[in-house]
Amino acid sequence: MKTYLYLICAAVILSSCGGNKEEKPAAAVQEQSADTTLVKLSQQQMSTAGIEVGTPEESTISGVVRLQGSIDVPPQSTISVSFPLGGFLKRTSLLPGMHVNRGQVLGVLEDMQFIQIQQDYLSAKERMIVAQNEYQRYEELNASKAASDKVFQQSRAELQSQRISLQALAQKLELIGINPRNLSASNISKSINILSPIDGFVSKVNVNIGKYTSPTDVLFELVNPKDIHLALNVYEKDVNSLSIGQKVMAWKNGDESKKYEAEIILISKNLDQDRMATVHCHFERFDSTLLPGMFMNAEVAVNNKKALTVNEEAIVRWENQFYVFVEQGKENYKMTKVNPGNHADGKEQFDAPGINSSTRLITKNAYVLLMKMKNSGEAE
Repeated sequence: MKTYLYLICAAVILSSCGGNKEEKPAAAVQEQSADTTLVKLSQQQMSTAGIEVGTPEESTISGVVRLQGSIDVPPQSTISVSFPLGGFLKRTSLLPGMHVNRGQVLGVLEDMQFIQIQQDYLSAKERMIVAQNEYQRYEELNASKAASDKVFQQSRAELQSQRISLQALAQKLELIGINPRNLSASNISKSINILSPIDGFVSKVNVNIGKYTSPTDVLFELVNPKDIHLALNVYEKDVNSLSIGQKVMAWKNGDESKKYEAEIILISKNLDQDRMATVHCHFERFDSTLLPGMFMNAEVAVNNKKALTVNEEAIVRWENQFYVFVEQGKENYKMTKVNPGNHADGKEQFDAPGINSSTRLITKNAYVLLMKMKNSGEAE
């Protein structure tokens, strides 16, 4: 009988313990839903993770804004090469990345209409000579009243018509790269050379040998390297600290040994969806190894200013926003949004409403709290 009573008591105790275990997650969920910016950490957990608590201090540090961006080419420096008449591509040796000089042959087109337009020009030139002679003859006859005014006016109109036709055909020849003054019956050509309009390099080749091209097709794309510039992305908080004329030191991604000096020439007046503006910089000396689209890092020295300063480890970044963890009573810390500023030598300036030099916050390994908070949220 006693054994039976013991078993009943044990079952009741286990049942009550099980009920408590079910209630704790519910309470935790309720507490988490109340404020998702709070995180709790015991002294033992903080000591194990190397987390430290302290207060910010007002100080002035050398201002350096670190930026990221890429090599960009303005629209006026990107040349799309087309041809005003259709034709079959007979020859080209271009490859993307090749350097070309102004006037260099990019490709050769062939078509029957090239022959036709040259024929039309030479024929119009001969008719122009005949019309000129006729006009001069009727002009002399009209002066002696041997020819009527009507006939003389008709000869003058014919001469003007032939002059217009000849000039129009000459313009068409120049448009396709043929000098009409050098054209004769002995040098009519079925081929036309496509010449480079700039000194630069080839970025795209959109045709192949034997392909028929139309006037709307872009055959080649060229880039003028003299106007290549650096496009950097700057956060909204740093825009006002930059100005036109400031010096920029840039380097390739992963290679800080070689730096390129540049100067800010333009700061955009609008922000993108990430609250960032674009800063355009011109290189002091062009380097042929800098290619459009290449990722770049950069630093800009800005004016010093006095502000609250903490260790860089105190400020965390989450979804393009910056935060610190402010102490909220015993073992509780609130994730609070801040606006970071200049940083150097492991220190970073910031400002935020309600935070001053006496506010206690996490000053080291703040990312541990961020990870704990986000992982707890995902687990729930």
